[in-house]
Amino acid sequence: MTPGAVPEDSPEDSGASLHWRALEGLYASAPINRMFRSSLEIMGEGLSRITFLVEPDCFHAAGAAHGTIYFKMLDDAAFYAANTLVTDRFLLTTSFNLHLSKPIKGGTVVAEGRWVSGRRRVLVAESRLVDEEGDEVGRGTGTFMRSRIALSSLPGYSGPMAAS
Repeated sequence: MTPGAVPEDSPEDSGASLHWRALEGLYASAPINRMFRSSLEIMGEGLSRITFLVEPDCFHAAGAAHGTIYFKMLDDAAFYAANTLVTDRFLLTTSFNLHLSKPIKGGTVVAEGRWVSGRRRVLVAESRLVDEEGDEVGRGTGTFMRSRIALSSLPGYSGPMAAS
């Protein structure tokens, strides 16, 4: 088991586990994610992992992934890591700092998100991208704030909750 992960059947954490599964459902239901072959896995409180298949339709003219793809992967991983700590509201990205260190020429890329600080109004999380060769190809840090949007009002979030 990944450090920090809690078994799904742990009675004291069943609420957290349901929230994590619902966040995974929310990710899968977002219309933007129909454009990407990707999946989210919540590893534990403050931890997320998104696996992306980067294909040529995401490339810029020089034959590597466009920077918007880096941003999407890094922002999503940090966002979902932070939203594991907020069970009532959808978070909004207020700022995101990103560093690109190597071109992505395609293949499977893993975005790992980790909550860093904050639990009330503003949360900070970081993320990194690892390519198929195991190299870090990008890194980012985001600031997220609670919105007025109740997670329970979002169909993609409530679906997995009802199924449990």
